[in-house]
Amino acid sequence: MDRDLLAGFLVSRRSALQPADVGLVAGVRRRTAGLRREEVAQLAAMSTDYYTRLEQRRGPQPSTQMLASLARALRLMPDERDYLFRVAGHSAPERHPAPDYIAPGLLRVLDRLTDTPALIITALAETLVQNEPARALFGDTSSLTGLERSDIYRWFAHPGTERRRYPRDDHDRQGRAQVASLRAALGAAGPDSRAAEIVRELSRRSPEFVALWAEQEVSRRFTDHKVLVHPELGEIEVDCQALFTEDASQVLLVLTAPPRTEAASKLALLAVLGSERVSTRS
Repeated sequence: MDRDLLAGFLVSRRSALQPADVGLVAGVRRRTAGLRREEVAQLAAMSTDYYTRLEQRRGPQPSTQMLASLARALRLMPDERDYLFRVAGHSAPERHPAPDYIAPGLLRVLDRLTDTPALIITALAETLVQNEPARALFGDTSSLTGLERSDIYRWFAHPGTERRRYPRDDHDRQGRAQVASLRAALGAAGPDSRAAEIVRELSRRSPEFVALWAEQEVSRRFTDHKVLVHPELGEIEVDCQALFTEDASQVLLVLTAPPRTEAASKLALLAVLGSERVSTRS
């Protein structure tokens, strides 16, 4: 770990960002060039004291999880992220797949979407980050680990809980779409990938998955018109639009409804309700 290089790099990247770049309000009487230390700490989900010690060359060696959080908070490009890992004394993470890295371009768009559900997911439907309306609609999945991070996996491994957000008459269509997306992800990632691990595990656990997998459907369906079920607001009819990274490994999903419709009013209420009353599987 090179404390001098790490500290200098963190200060430089923090100074290069403005609050609006990361979805924050600048406020008045702002003297700091770029983000404040406490703002970076907030974005990286760490204490301000911990982050401050890193910049002051006296902190402990950050874990790879901490570095991944810092890379997201500072909106680092892949080369910058790799440099951060190396000066902190770790090997740079693999470029493909990189489940803890979020494309800065998608994050910049997500930062500006505050009034409608939006989230960034991987090809395996793993939620990387979501805004407050999305948490209120889908629940907070940030605590999930391993295969449980994948919506595809949970759809078949825990159908009783994971399918409640879709009308019962849409379960078959959604299940087919999940399997078709998984096959597309497997084709891109290969037999030693996490996609292959999901296939093996679901083949062992779910006869329904086995039957659908045998149909050989391949498709990545993100843009869609669907009905979602909120535990308090009931059914919400939405249009789902997708913005992909260049390598299609991550996608920003934005859910909207036509103006002045009942669905649009329900989406507006999501930010008011918040996510504290929406539970996910623990």
